[in-house]
Amino acid sequence: GHTLAVNSVAFSPDCKHVVSGSQDHTIRVWDAKTGDQLGHPLHGHDDNIISVAFSPDGKRIVSGSLDRTIRLWDAETGEQLGQPLRGHDHNTTSVAFSPDGKHIVSSSLDHTIRLWDAETGEPLGHPLHGHDHNITSIAFSPDGTRIVSGSWDKTARVWDASTGINVQTLTLEKHVTSVAFSPDGEDIATGYQDGTICIWDVYLGQQTYQMEGHTGAVTSVQFSPDRKHMVSASNDGDIYTW
Repeated sequence: GHTLAVNSVAFSPDCKHVVSGSQDHTIRVWDAKTGDQLGHPLHGHDDNIISVAFSPDGKRIVSGSLDRTIRLWDAETGEQLGQPLRGHDHNTTSVAFSPDGKHIVSSSLDHTIRLWDAETGEPLGHPLHGHDHNITSIAFSPDGTRIVSGSWDKTARVWDASTGINVQTLTLEKHVTSVAFSPDGEDIATGYQDGTICIWDVYLGQQTYQMEGHTGAVTSVQFSPDRKHMVSASNDGDIYTW
């Protein structure tokens, strides 16, 4: 397996495979049932891989790295697709596919968010400016019309995915380390550096729940498809289901 720490993992849409990105500069695909590695490691990045994700159809993988590039891969063959996506002026922190698989969104320590054409690799529009500190996490809404981002500037921002306009800002009291939309797009989860998690009503802009349990930064939050539960991961080494 990997020879150094793993920074990011993601399930394929059919839950049969898992992709992992590591500080050993490689990406690996695994059989989710047996734990066996499938094929060879994916080589191309020349620094730590921070974020990986499958496309909605499961045929492609996107990766973001400290080498400031974003790369696309064929999930079955491991072949790199096209040229690296270049544009960020600093380390890439998070990458995600749009629900229709046509676009990729990325965030960076350069305080910007960028949108890309997933087929051509071309940047779409201008970088999204608004955060004034490192952006740690990004996610599309389930319908693909909005993007949520979390930052060390103690805000979570909602953007119009087609215009790039910042349509909502949640001003928080803590460094945001992870964000996610609920399956119906009506709530946002924010995970914090201090280990707490909050749920926000998107339309009211108000906090509805707060959950405490982690003792380290919350690195990932996700709603269950039925919205009844949440799963969170943390630097404290624990995974919680709420």
